[in-house]
Amino acid sequence: MPETIFDALRESHETQRSLVRKLQRTKPGDTRDELFTALRIELAAHEASEERYLYCPMLMDDRGLHPSRDALAHHHKADKLVVELQQTDKSSSGWMATFKLLGKEIHEHLKEEERAFFQMAGKILNDTQKTSLAKKYRADLARMKKKLLAEAQAS
Repeated sequence: MPETIFDALRESHETQRSLVRKLQRTKPGDTRDELFTALRIELAAHEASEERYLYCPMLMDDRGLHPSRDALAHHHKADKLVVELQQTDKSSSGWMATFKLLGKEIHEHLKEEERAFFQMAGKILNDTQKTSLAKKYRADLARMKKKLLAEAQAS
């Protein structure tokens, strides 16, 4: 059976969960910088590609309007927390407290998306769209990761 957009998205979701777990176990001075950069890139690339190749098609159907708007709001909230974390000393207790909020936001968003949003999208999208969108999502995700990594290395 060909890969669907949902299969491709779940792979990134697992990467996000893994990076959040690893970061939650770090102590100041550990590999926080490297892990946080990896999470930040994964989140930003995933969000951009998911918004383009899942949320946009969902917004074209009345049934997908409200769920897509909610999902976009979750992305925006996570983005704001990432910016706050980038501006906070990673060795401070405040950094970890804010990171825990981000981890909770990510966990809740992914859970809601996988349990409800994907089911709704499965009813709206046909099989051809699901496989076509997976290919487009994967290509865009790879492009975005490459771009964001280059930007992170340049700064």
